[in-house]
Amino acid sequence: MNNTFVNQVMSKNVITLEKSTSLQDAAQEMNKLSVGCVIVTDNSKPVGIVTERDFVTKVAAEGRPLFTEISEVMSYPLITIDPGETIWEASEIMKEKLIHKLPVIENEKVIGIMTTTDIVRISSVGSDSQMRKVCDQILMRMKDN
Repeated sequence: MNNTFVNQVMSKNVITLEKSTSLQDAAQEMNKLSVGCVIVTDNSKPVGIVTERDFVTKVAAEGRPLFTEISEVMSYPLITIDPGETIWEASEIMKEKLIHKLPVIENEKVIGIMTTTDIVRISSVGSDSQMRKVCDQILMRMKDN
């Protein structure tokens, strides 16, 4: 896992929508493609993210109308990662920023997304001894903090 890179594990199934898109249109796109978030763009430049959790905490809980623009509920600034970074680096960013989805950006364009599910999936590949080694490394990193 130390030598596994984001571009080897990331999902390429990512939705980007302009900031003026309605919450309802965004939700319909997310549902259609079975994804848990949408990257919000401003003139095609990624600027924020709207997740399923945002729909719960910022839309349903606050009673926002579905015609509200996604820019009103997006999380920003957008925290991203380069496709050449390691899975460990992605994990560290997610842990420090308390996030579960990390857009992968190359040349100012979204090319994928790294999620905690992707990290769990890659961690569970291999033999028991490999998994034990990964778990030991994780525990050692936790002790250092």
